[in-house]
This record gives sequence, structure tokens and C-alpha cells, in this order.
Amino acid sequence: MQHILIIEDEAAIRRVLVKILSEESDTYAVEEAEDGLAGVEMIKKKDYDLVLCDIKMPKMDGVEVLEAVKKIKPEIPMVMISGHGDLDTAVNTMRLGAFDYISKPPDLNRLLNTVRIALDRKELVVENKRLKKKVSKKYEMVGESPAIDRIKDMIDKVAPTDARVLVTGPNGTGKELVAHWLHQKSERSKGPMIEVNCAAIPSELIESELFGHVKGAFTSAAKDRAGKFEAANGGTIFLDEIGDMSLSAQAKVLRALQESRIQRVGSDKDIKVDVRVVAATNKNLKKEIEDGKFREDLYHRLAVILIEVPALNERREDIPLLINYFAKKISEEQGTATKTFSESAIKLLQDYDWTGNIRELRNVVERLIILGGTEVSEADVKSFASK
Repeated sequence: MQHILIIEDEAAIRRVLVKILSEESDTYAVEEAEDGLAGVEMIKKKDYDLVLCDIKMPKMDGVEVLEAVKKIKPEIPMVMISGHGDLDTAVNTMRLGAFDYISKPPDLNRLLNTVRIALDRKELVVENKRLKKKVSKKYEMVGESPAIDRIKDMIDKVAPTDARVLVTGPNGTGKELVAHWLHQKSERSKGPMIEVNCAAIPSELIESELFGHVKGAFTSAAKDRAGKFEAANGGTIFLDEIGDMSLSAQAKVLRALQESRIQRVGSDKDIKVDVRVVAATNKNLKKEIEDGKFREDLYHRLAVILIEVPALNERREDIPLLINYFAKKISEEQGTATKTFSESAIKLLQDYDWTGNIRELRNVVERLIILGGTEVSEADVKSFASK
């Protein structure tokens, strides 16, 4: 059912609107409020898919109702009902966030069309929020240790800006999670998040991968192709393992950061891009600079904000939380009941030397869930954890 609230002080208008909407679809559950105050109270207590609200009412007018609803439940579309003398006010409510307005007496086709469009928009908003929650859960950062709290605080401060971020830390610590959180909490979250694993791309192809190429630029370039920077326009590009990038590619990345422009391989035409760059590496870039393997000017461009992700052995207090999180997640993926871990099993895992960090822990938890008993015991850990 789609729940619609009509806030209107004229009983005759309310009756007409209720009749029209109720007869239009049996999926519309229509409720009434005789003034703005009563309507706002109803909205506080219940989630509506649409509100039709008169502008001129006693106690609380439609503009005040609109402002109140935008504060408490901004996702609800508001359609304002205006008399002939309220047209300027009705137009102004659009600036304040109203979805649309209809004039009295309401034209049947205009009313029903506006209602349908507004309800469709609400469904899209709800679906978008659901998908965002799903994505956020996928990249959830689990932990309450001081080190993880510091990272979360830094992300909250840095994400709303366009500052470039360099994420460092050993393999398997979750550097990509930091990148995804930075993107999701930023104003660019509606734009693309493009990931590039610089270590996985051959050095001779990295420039084409990042910046694209034109037809004939090299033997296998059969047609023009956009690169990752163009694909990330309006969003974020995550350059993982940037310490493995060739020096020639580094020079082009530096130019892209300095000028917000790129050139496809084989072309001299500039393409403007609006991209936030988040980079990550497990290497000591200052040592790489000393060895002539990484450009110092690029390092300073990338490391405006530096976030260091600790090894799992440095945040052992988070291991019980991570075990429970992975146990639940793996059981959901496999469609099995969630297994519990005994206190002694958890203690043994806390004391383990996690050279592979969180990635290794997840693999061990999955192995124990598959091979262990109903409750994973210390004996199970000793039998299967190190295999």
C-alpha cells in the first residue's frame, strides 16, 4: 500500500481529494488532517509516501508544514494545494523543497499525474537509500580500537572535502575500505567510484588503462577508448598499489592532478576531468623516492592527507568483533546457521600472529565455519587454523 496524507482545512476539498484518490487505485491508503498542526503530528508518528498540503490554513499554514516536514522526514514528497491568490506562494514552496503544486479546484488529470510521479520519486529515493546502505555494509569498517576510531574520525573530517588522500599499510589491512568510505561519505557519492590496481596492470599498458587511447596509438588499439580517469569523472578514482606504477605513468598522473586534464595515448587533445584521487600503497614511498623509483612531487600531491591503516597484530582488541562479523557474513553467503566461537577459541585467534592481516583472518574464520563443530572450539582452531 502507498500511504497518502491530505492536509486541508476545507472539509469539502478533503472529501473530493479522498474520493478521487481512493477510486483511482486500491493501493492508495488515504488519510486526512484538518489543519497543519494535526498533519505534522501524524507525519511524526507514521511514514507517508506522499503528502498533499493546502497553503492557507489556520494554526499552521502550508509553508510552515513544508518546512517542518523537510526537517523531520525530508524524503516525503510534498505537493502543495494553492488557491488563486496563493500562486506566488506556491511557486516559492518549490524553492523550499515542495515536489509540485496544484491549483483549486484540482484538475483531475493534473492531480492524478502529479500523484503518480511523486509516488514514483519516493520509491526511487527509498530504493537509492536501500542500495546505499547495502553498499555501505559491504565496505563496513569493523573495530572499536583507538587506531580504528582515529581512522573513522579522520574520514569524517576529510570525506566532505576534495583533498587527496594517501592510504598506507601492509597488505590485507583493508586500505580499500578506507577509500570506499571516503567516497561514500563525500559529496561525490552519487558519482562513480573507479578502482585501479596499478600492480596488476603491465607497465606498458598502465597509461592506456588510466588515460585511454585513440585508434592506432599502438598495434592492438583498434578503436578509441576512454580511460579510468574519464570513467571516474564527477566521482573518485582509487589508485591501489600506486607504488608499483611506472615513472612515465607517474608523470602523467602528476599532470592530471596539477591541471585536471588528461590526454589519451596517441592524442595531443586535452580532456578536462573532475576527479578526486585516493591512492594506496603497502610500500614506503619515501624509501622509493630515495631509490629513484617514485616521484617526490607526485608523493606530495597525493599525500595531502595521510591515513595509516595498522596491521591486525596492532589492533588485537578488534579481533573478537571481526570474528563475529565474518562468521555472520559468511553464514549468510552460504545460507547456513551462524556458528559461534568459544571464548578459548577467540583467545587463541587473538594471540595468533596475523602476517596476512584481516584477509588471512577472514579465510581462517571461513575455514573454521566449514570444518569446525557446531560451536567452534579451541581444538578446532588448533586443528584447522594453521592449515
